Amino acid sequence: MNKRIEWAKQSPEAYKAMVGLEMALGKSGLENSLLELVRLRASQINGCAYCVNMHANDARKAGETEARLQTLSVWEETTFFTPRERAALAWVESLTLLSIHHAPQHQYEALLEHFSESEIANLTLAIAAINAWNRFGVGFAMTPA
Repeated sequence: MNKRIEWAKQSPEAYKAMVGLEMALGKSGLENSLLELVRLRASQINGCAYCVNMHANDARKAGETEARLQTLSVWEETTFFTPRERAALAWVESLTLLSIHHAPQHQYEALLEHFSESEIANLTLAIAAINAWNRFGVGFAMTPA
C-alpha cells in the first residue's frame, strides 16, 4: 500500500477538535458499550480497517461479547441486541449510507421510543464523528498496527 500523509500531524488543530468532540461524546450520557457498537458498525460499513480493529478491541475491553461482535454486521438477523441498540444500529446504517436511506421517518420514530431528544442528538453526533474518522482512516490508508 502506498504511504499517505499523516493527517493529524498536518492539521493538528482539526485533530485536536475531533478528539475534543470524542471527549464530549464520552460525557454525553450514552453508554460506552452503545457508542462502541455505533463506531464499529459504521466502520464496518465504510471499510475502515484501522477503525474496525480499534473499536472491536475497545468494545472487548469494555466487556462486549464475542457473539455480539461477530454478528454485528448482521445484527438484524440475531437476538443478541436490545431494542434500544437495534434502533441505534438502524440509525447508524441510515446515516452512514445517507444517499441510499435518507434517514427515514420510521427509524427516527423508533429512536424516540428508546432515546431522549438529547440522546438522539448525541447519538447522531457520534455517528457523524465516526464517519469523519473513517474518512480520515480510509482516505489516508491507515492500517491496524
